[in-house]
Amino acid sequence: MPPEPAPALNTGFSGFAHVPDIQVKELEKRASGQAFELILSPRSKEAVAEFPLSPPKKKDVSLEEIQKKLEAAEERRKSHEAEVLKQLAEKREHEKEVLQKAIEENNNFSKMAEEKLTHKMEANKENREAQMAAKLERLREKDKHVEEVRKNKEGKDPGEAETD
Repeated sequence: MPPEPAPALNTGFSGFAHVPDIQVKELEKRASGQAFELILSPRSKEAVAEFPLSPPKKKDVSLEEIQKKLEAAEERRKSHEAEVLKQLAEKREHEKEVLQKAIEENNNFSKMAEEKLTHKMEANKENREAQMAAKLERLREKDKHVEEVRKNKEGKDPGEAETD
C-alpha cells in the first residue's frame, strides 16, 4: 500500500488541491508572492493511463484512398489555377478599359483644344479683317478729302488769276 499523502495545505490556490495524485505544500509567503512545492505521488500499477504513451497507429491506406486524395488534390490545383487565370483576365480587362478611357479622354481633350484654337484663329482673322477694312475706309476718306481740297484749290486759282 502506498504511503498516505499528507493533507494538502489550504493556501488559497485551489487549482491542484483537489487532484488526488498531487500534493501542494506552501514554502514561503512574501509580499511579492508565494512559493509552492508540488509533490506527485507515485503511480499505482493498477492505474490506467489516461492517454496513450505512443501515438495511435495509422491505419493502412488503400490504393483507392490514395488515388482519391490525389484526384482531390489535382481538382483543387485546377480550381486554384482557374481562379488565378480568371483574376488575371479580369485584371487585363480592367487595364484595357482604363487604357481605352485614357485614350478617349486624350482624344476629347485634343478635339476640344483644336476647336478652341480654331475658334480663336477665326476670331483673330475676323478682327484683323475688320481693322484692315477700317484702315482702308480711313484711307478712302483721306483720299476723298485730298481730292476735294485739290478741286477747291483748282477752282479758286482761275478766279484769282482774273483779279490780278
